[in-house]
Amino acid sequence: MNKRISVGLTLANPLRLIIPVVLVVLAGRAFNANAQTETNLHSFVGGTADGSLPYAGLVQGSDGNFYGTTEYGGTSGTGTVFRISPSGSYTNLYSFGRSPTDGELPKAGLVQGRDSNFYGTTGFGGTSGTGTVFRISPSGSYTNLYSFGRSATDGANPRGGLVQGRDSNFYGTTEQGGTRGFGTVFRISPSGNYTSLYSFGSSATDGANPRAKLVQGRDSNFYGTTEYGGTSGTGTVFRISPSGSYTSLYSFGSCATDGKLPRAGLVQGSNGNFYGTTSFGGTYNSGTVFRISPRGGYTNLYSFGRSPNDGVYPYGGLVQGSDGNFYGMTQQGGTRSVGTVFRISPSGSYTNLYSFGRSPTDGKLPKARLVQGNDGNFYGTTQQGGTTGNGTVFKLTVPLSPRPIQ
Repeated sequence: MNKRISVGLTLANPLRLIIPVVLVVLAGRAFNANAQTETNLHSFVGGTADGSLPYAGLVQGSDGNFYGTTEYGGTSGTGTVFRISPSGSYTNLYSFGRSPTDGELPKAGLVQGRDSNFYGTTGFGGTSGTGTVFRISPSGSYTNLYSFGRSATDGANPRGGLVQGRDSNFYGTTEQGGTRGFGTVFRISPSGNYTSLYSFGSSATDGANPRAKLVQGRDSNFYGTTEYGGTSGTGTVFRISPSGSYTSLYSFGSCATDGKLPRAGLVQGSNGNFYGTTSFGGTYNSGTVFRISPRGGYTNLYSFGRSPNDGVYPYGGLVQGSDGNFYGMTQQGGTRSVGTVFRISPSGSYTNLYSFGRSPTDGKLPKARLVQGNDGNFYGTTQQGGTTGNGTVFKLTVPLSPRPIQ
């Protein structure tokens, strides 16, 4: 895809140029824009000592720390699991690739189960080389629960994470595999009991190749997206029951300015509707934010790329903040063309909150979703940037009320 051309700050208001410089001198790695302050908590260094290139976002554990994965780095170069405190104290918990059948290259984040352990997926590795489901304790005790590819029709190469259903089982998707090779939806118990629920590509207009995690709606069904497939071949939104009853709700590309190719999952808002992003499409072919009802009523809320400094290509999904608005990131765009953080209301009122790349060591090119911590701040990862270019963990302070502790 074409990369955005970098556009610098104008000189119309010199004070806007002075303020960030003063903040760099006084606060090191903290920057300010419209009352939002971004702090770099950790710069990944790669190699055998640290993770590198985090693709996924974070989850806040019950202990208050954040947990995540890196796709590369670690002792074998095939990814890590890490823990980081809200103040930036960092620990590498696990390096993938410790055995020939261990998981490798995780693109998905973690979910904390009701047993306090964390669960996740790797896109490769395992006994067949097509990915795994794993469990890891907050202290780093690791168990491989399942290796994909155990049969010719099994799922393969999961890119999305897991969600724990109300029945205590975990549900997820694989991008490849299944009876037609277009991916699957699966269920797995905390002990590793695995069931394939659905294989995509059951018809010419069915969804194909899901890359994101599912969300369980208030009706107990699961909702998700596929990057491809549908009537125009540019992705779908679907619903599936815990037992595998499947419905395609919407096919992207219904008009010239519709969103296309969703790489992120959905979030159910407090009003009962689901909200999500498409990586491409929209008025400027730079991605969209959309709203869809549980029955499939669809609205395009925003098309990225409306101004030279707007964010473009939102690869990650949304999170609803404690103020009722949704927050997300774009992989490119902004004042330096290396990504943004944005806010959008349930009705589509949009604000660009932060542009990455404000210093040589700032994060760049985020591909994940944000998480709002119990302190009210947002936390996330960038895949590149930082002191060595291997990505960062950052905190964005927005004046919001803290989330109630669950």
